[in-house]
Amino acid sequence: MERYIGLDVHSQSCTLAVVGPTGKRIGQQVIETNGAALKQAMRGVAGAKHVCLEEGTQSAWIYELLEEEVDELVVTIPEKHLGPKDDARDAWQLAESLRTGAIKRRVYKGLGPYSELRAAVRSYGQLRTDVRRVKSRLKAIYRSRGLLPGNDVLQETKHREWDRQLPPAQRRSAEMLRAQVESLTELWAAAEERLHEASKPHQVIRTLATAPAIGPIRAAEIVALVVTPHRFRTKRQFWAYCGLAVVMRSSADWVRDRHGKWIRAQTFQTRGLNRNRQPLLKEVFKGAAHQVATQMTRHPLHLDYRRLVDGGMKPNLAQLTIARRLAAAVLAMWKHEEVYDPERHRSHITSQA
Repeated sequence: MERYIGLDVHSQSCTLAVVGPTGKRIGQQVIETNGAALKQAMRGVAGAKHVCLEEGTQSAWIYELLEEEVDELVVTIPEKHLGPKDDARDAWQLAESLRTGAIKRRVYKGLGPYSELRAAVRSYGQLRTDVRRVKSRLKAIYRSRGLLPGNDVLQETKHREWDRQLPPAQRRSAEMLRAQVESLTELWAAAEERLHEASKPHQVIRTLATAPAIGPIRAAEIVALVVTPHRFRTKRQFWAYCGLAVVMRSSADWVRDRHGKWIRAQTFQTRGLNRNRQPLLKEVFKGAAHQVATQMTRHPLHLDYRRLVDGGMKPNLAQLTIARRLAAAVLAMWKHEEVYDPERHRSHITSQA
């Protein structure tokens, strides 16, 4: 007998709701957010167990914990809805959505051998963000006093000249933030070493790093987030996951021609790129495209970028085109286990990945 289980997870408690194959509500209970308690609760449900929970801080841990205990385990990002909301309603809604096949956004959790790599990528990204944030705060202190320093304000030999122009109160704040930048920079360097160490067992990272402007760090981020290229049947699915898919909207699609026949109207309009995406992957490919466009002036992809701009395309749209080419090339390289070939992979904007 099939059982559909909705699990609403919080830091201290979990609400579990069980629905039968016909939609009948079988039971509900509140259990402690504890590994042993969760396993015991699942073992107490008879039949084939299909479990659904929301993406969150503890979803990866619960996925690893219950993967062997149930027949199906789905992590989802639910659609927002108005109206009453509480733990029980959320649990019943998750169970019912799984039973009726209404889950639209599933989160991939099968990390396999990439758990250490993903943890290293996450730490590296967090520290990189922290360093940038504190540097911005430091520069904001100088701007608040009408000063416009460059990056030399962080250098040992230059910052004292700028500090003399600050009042004593702001000077002390600048010194504290500069000490924080130095400390975070050391941790960032250690996180980068850890990332390179975690990348060594994975040959695919060295393969993807041969793509232009990808390199070992961006390749490691791609592998840690995607895990397997076979999640995506085509390059267009991969573009949507990376936030590189163009959203189109239309209304009143059909009009009559002069003979009275219905024809499709030219009413499609673009609404930018899709918002349902993996933000780090979007940063990776758009950053790589920017590097190709601004620094790799002799690379064939840069020549393609110049041709697009000279043909009348806006530079930001031309960089988006290069980002999509890079994403398609990386997906094909990964699937076929081959290094980057400029003559072969430049054409992936129009071919099937």
